[in-house]
Amino acid sequence: MNQQPALIEYRDVSVRRSGRHVLDRLNFSIGVGENVAILGPNGCGKSTLIKTITRELYPDPDIPDSSLKIFGKSIWNIFELRPLLGIVSYDLVDTCTRNDYPGMEIVLSGFHSSIGIWPNHVVTPEMEARAAEVIRLLEIEHLADRPINELSSGEARRVVIARALVHRPKALILDEPANSLDLHALHELRETMRRIVSQDTSVILVTHHLPDIIPEISRVVMLRAGRVFADGPKPAMLTSDKLSALFGTEVEVEERRGYYHAW
Repeated sequence: MNQQPALIEYRDVSVRRSGRHVLDRLNFSIGVGENVAILGPNGCGKSTLIKTITRELYPDPDIPDSSLKIFGKSIWNIFELRPLLGIVSYDLVDTCTRNDYPGMEIVLSGFHSSIGIWPNHVVTPEMEARAAEVIRLLEIEHLADRPINELSSGEARRVVIARALVHRPKALILDEPANSLDLHALHELRETMRRIVSQDTSVILVTHHLPDIIPEISRVVMLRAGRVFADGPKPAMLTSDKLSALFGTEVEVEERRGYYHAW
């Protein structure tokens, strides 16, 4: 039986920016169906890692035997890849909120990899039904007719997450999704992630904030200085000793109802 290719596989991947390697011979893989947190301090390479997945940045070609494979392939037509991976970054949310399109239009635009519906875009009844289904799943029906630039940060983020889900992607990659959210919005975001996982869509969470790691995430990959610092089951990774070493400061950890907190 042929083994299913990994969702994402990094082998000796290095990325040079401003004269230095931000990713330095990075090695790890994530299987299809895994829920994983990629955790690390600011400057460890998390944003660069996201940009390699979205094909905004490419591995250093001077590193021999370096490869980045997504679903077993190194070369992708970006338009074929987008329906398989939903990616929500701070930059994408910021771009969406510069416009006054209503929430439903933002969600529908996910079918066209655009921001908003353009005159040449065809929106079918099936697309409308799927967008409405995702909006119900995320419990944001009240945002469907509201301009996205009038929404709170948390509301806008949930609309953009819905946009990423219309294609039924294999995995949703969330890049620092909790930035700038208040306590109520944080709670809604975490409940949103849990509902997504319940629909058999994997969540890959990129964060430096421990409480963002929902109970359904079972594995943590720690990054430091562009390399994997540690990788393993969540309980073994989220310890005071491991986190103190990762962040370079003394950390105490407590687990409550499936969530981890640090101080």
